[in-house]
Amino acid sequence: LLSAGISLDETLATIAGQLENPLLGKALNQVREEIVQGQSLYYAMSQHPRLFSDLYVNMIQVGESSGTLDQAMHRLADFLEEQARLRSRIQAAMAYPVLMALIGTGVLFFLMAFVVPKVTRMLEDLGQTLPFATRALISVSDFLSAWWWLLLVCLAAGLFILQQYVKKPKGRLNFDRRKLTAPVFGKLNLLLATARFTRTLGTLLRSGVPLLAALEIVKNLMGNRVLVETIEDTIVAVREGESLAQPLKRAGVFPPMVSQMAAVGEKSGELEEMLFKVADAYEHQVDSAINAMLSLLEPVMILLMGTVVGFIVLAILLPIFQASQGIG
Repeated sequence: LLSAGISLDETLATIAGQLENPLLGKALNQVREEIVQGQSLYYAMSQHPRLFSDLYVNMIQVGESSGTLDQAMHRLADFLEEQARLRSRIQAAMAYPVLMALIGTGVLFFLMAFVVPKVTRMLEDLGQTLPFATRALISVSDFLSAWWWLLLVCLAAGLFILQQYVKKPKGRLNFDRRKLTAPVFGKLNLLLATARFTRTLGTLLRSGVPLLAALEIVKNLMGNRVLVETIEDTIVAVREGESLAQPLKRAGVFPPMVSQMAAVGEKSGELEEMLFKVADAYEHQVDSAINAMLSLLEPVMILLMGTVVGFIVLAILLPIFQASQGIG
């Protein structure tokens, strides 16, 4: 709309009228009122920090001051669309295994707590020595039938203890470090964080935000204490005259490609372009990692479920076979 020559006031009024979210529509109308009263767009948006982060505000501020507000809006829209695409890809990929795990767990719990006890009582009435597999099944079933609530209590207690642990600075740091180093998911988290760091920083730099201010904004968007501390150390080093690549390489948290491409970009004067190339590369790796993880998870889940169900069936059928042989 801005590119078409429509005024900012009319643009905001049009967008607010099309929104289905009443809270966002109300906020945009308040922004519009402040603009009518003579305030800048970035200042009006900064009064609503829950809706518009520092990323929005700083990019809009640079766009307004340079007379390229429409271009800043386009860059911001492209950035948000890419982030939404990646987030949607991850959510869609994880929905199937999570759903299968929940259904499988529910079915197994129902079998062990309600169906198996009835069957095992019939088997015990046969009056013969039951096989080990059957006795083990009966023990597990009896435990679940009598103490299922204890499992829920232990689960709730464990989640509460974990929640209290991560509230402490050291606990949060250790927990966030584990999220980056855990098998399978740790690599995926690091790839995602790297892609987000480089794309966000590149978007801010391309919009004209100074490097130190851009790093401050990115730091507040990372959500991982290990990465936040890495960026804080980087800010201190850059403020003291070092290049961006040096502290990133020294920290050793991000993959080596980040510091290498940053060094190339700083030497060539195309830092933001190099950051975008890194972001593209790691977003592609995220897609590949998700596909590989799904191709591994599906057969593992099927094998696990098949093993458990097969054990239950075997434990039930063994005494029946023994009884039929005894009768024969």
